[in-house]
Order: sequence, then C-alpha cells, then structure tokens
Amino acid sequence: MNTSGPVDKGLRLFPFRGLRYVPERVGSLAAVTSPPYDVVVRPDGLHHLESADPHNIVRLILPQADTARDRHRQAAATLDRWLAEGVIAPDPDPVLYVYEQRNDEILQRGLIGTLALSPAAEGIVLPHEDVMDDVVADRAELMRTTGAHLEPLLLTYRGGTGAPAGAAAVIERTVLREPLLATTTEDGFRHRLWAVTDPSERSEIASDLARHQALIADGHHRWATYLRLQREQTAPGPWDHGLVLLVDTARHPLQVRAIHRLLRGLPVSRALEALTGLFRVRPVEGPLPRALHALAEAAAGGNAFLLAGDGGFHLVDRPDLALLARTVRTDRPDAWRSLDATVLHSALLDDVWRIPDAPEHIGYIHDTAAAVEQAERLDATAVLMHPVREEVVRDLARQGVTMPRKSTSFGPKPATGLVMRSLALD
Repeated sequence: MNTSGPVDKGLRLFPFRGLRYVPERVGSLAAVTSPPYDVVVRPDGLHHLESADPHNIVRLILPQADTARDRHRQAAATLDRWLAEGVIAPDPDPVLYVYEQRNDEILQRGLIGTLALSPAAEGIVLPHEDVMDDVVADRAELMRTTGAHLEPLLLTYRGGTGAPAGAAAVIERTVLREPLLATTTEDGFRHRLWAVTDPSERSEIASDLARHQALIADGHHRWATYLRLQREQTAPGPWDHGLVLLVDTARHPLQVRAIHRLLRGLPVSRALEALTGLFRVRPVEGPLPRALHALAEAAAGGNAFLLAGDGGFHLVDRPDLALLARTVRTDRPDAWRSLDATVLHSALLDDVWRIPDAPEHIGYIHDTAAAVEQAERLDATAVLMHPVREEVVRDLARQGVTMPRKSTSFGPKPATGLVMRSLALD
C-alpha cells in the first residue's frame, strides 16, 4: 500500500523478550511449528500436528476440550508446564527479531516486535476485512487466560525500492550474521530468526517505521482481539501492544489467495437448483487445477464461483443484475459492490440459499483440495473463490471500507511457534 500519505504517529515497533522453544527439549523446531490457527484444517491437520511432536504449538493455539473455558484453561496450563519444564524459555533481553522464510520461489523478510495499538480511525494500521464476533471473543479469552500472544499477525507496509535504507538496511545487514535458529518445515519453507540488539539499529528502524502505515494482511481477528483487550484495561501496560510481523512489500511482495467456503447442510444439487434463472451454471471438467483455470478465465469477466462436492465441478457466473440491485447495498464504492465475496454473501448466502453466517453452517477453508474433500465427505457444497487483486484491497482499505470477512489470504504467513510473547515479561 502507498504509505507516503499523512500519518500522525506512524508505526511504533518495540523490542520484547520472546518466548522460544529450547531446541534440545523438542524433537525438532520444525515439528513443533504450525500454520496460523485459522489455517489448520480440522480434524486431519490438527491430528497431524498433534502427532508430529508432543510439544507442538497447536496444543496452545487450538487446545482440545469439551468447553471453551476448559480449552483456554488447558492451553494456559500447558504453557505454564512447558515453561516450568524448560521446553519453552524467554530470551534474556528484549530485542526486535528479523524473520526470514524462503523456498525456491519466494523470499520474505520482516521484523517481529510488539506494535503500539491504534484504532483504524487513526489511519496507522488499516484493516480490510470484517471480523466475526464469536471468533474475537474466543481469541480474547485464550489471550486473557494464557497471558500470551502465541502467534504474530502479518502486517505489510511499503518502503522504498532503491538502495536499502532504514529498516530495510538493518534487515539486510542482520541476515549476514549467525541466526538464532534455522529450520525447514514440511511445506519446504526454510525459516531463520535473528535478534537485533544494537540500540542504534533499533533507532534506525524506529525512525523509518514512524513514516509508514500498515495494512493487516493476515490476522484481522487477532488485531480486533488486541484492541478489545486493550479497551478492558484501566491503566497503560503490556496490553497496549500486540505481537506482529511487519513486511515491506515493496521489497518482498506477498501472494494473495482466496479463502473458500464450505456450506454444511447444503448438497450441491440443492445449491444448483436454487440458482436457476439467477446465474449461469455450467459443468466444467476436472481435475481440480483444470477447473480452477476455468474459474480464473470466468472471473476475468465478472463475478464467478466454482461449486464442488458431488464429484464434479460447476462454474457459476453472470449473476442476474436485478438480483444484485436488490441484494447488494448501494452505500459502498463500486469496487466493493463488485467483489466476489460481496456477491457471494449478499446475494447467494443471504438471499438465494439463506444460510446464516455462523460456524455451524459455513466453514472457511484456505486450501482448495481440502475444501473439495470435506464437501464430498459431508455431502455439502464447497464454493471455491478466485483471489482478489492486491491493489483492490489496498484501495478499499485507504477509503476505510472493509471487505466481507475472510475475503483474502495473504502469504506466506509466518510459522507459528518460532517466537511468542508473554505479557508477564513486558
């Protein structure tokens, strides 16, 4: 996003004493990491991570128990036990961290620290998606009970594209040093982490970031949770900051992917029947990559969705204009009104299929193959989406217009479990 506009205070990133796994106490650092909590595909992904290592971070971010209260208490007890046993330990001094992840195609570098919180109205950290209150409430209770930020949000800003300066220069110098840790996760990404301890380098970072604003790329619910917990406090303290990874996308562009919908209780046959006369519906040939190519071609000309769950693929496009006029709110910019997610939620979910936007009815799944597999197993409908262009996301965020929840998935996301934050140490 363009960050050269007026920003009152800009980004303020602070060092902290990170909690990190002690390598000698776990099978491997890779075996204790996890994707972010909302990317783990239940139940298969959860069970896979739990079996990877008895200390996998998923036992903290997605604890398993009969009630929400028991889950949160279990996570807190597990964290306390791992700290007491020396499985996890705090770094000796507050630092900023340089984080790198890369594979054969992608290189991402950024800074991990605790960011001063600010409401969207201040224009320092801009959300671009709505959130679900029940998810925010659950994450808030987990953070309250554990007293910890277990995984960093992914925020982006746009620095310069010339010779490295400011934060970029510090990062480029830091990665030439010996890292605190290095590991390769099963998805093929290689991860490294360094500490920035020099006060002059931290000052260089601070002066640079103060000129920028950031876009929330991943972690809207956790950011909303940070703000909720901050409002609960009666005095300044550790709740005024949140754990984040800041990435300069002028140097390290992110990928933007779609998040797909799993409509539980709605077989594909019923979903298609309800679309008669409202959308054009065509069968398309598989396998999945071929069907997704057909979706991309259709999306270039307007709203398009790919339905799956009955063993086939059905391309849905060309919505009825009268349906859109009746169901899509008119007090938003045209770019928002024409979003696939807007049409899906306003016209299809709310009006045509009449499906409540609640977890028991709609699942949000990042992986296309997993969405199709779950739909076929549950006799449900997977609605596969085409990604939104990043410039559309930025432009709407600048206007203060939020997109429908779970509209985008920016990546690569930081691996969860490499560095955490205990609020008791701040």
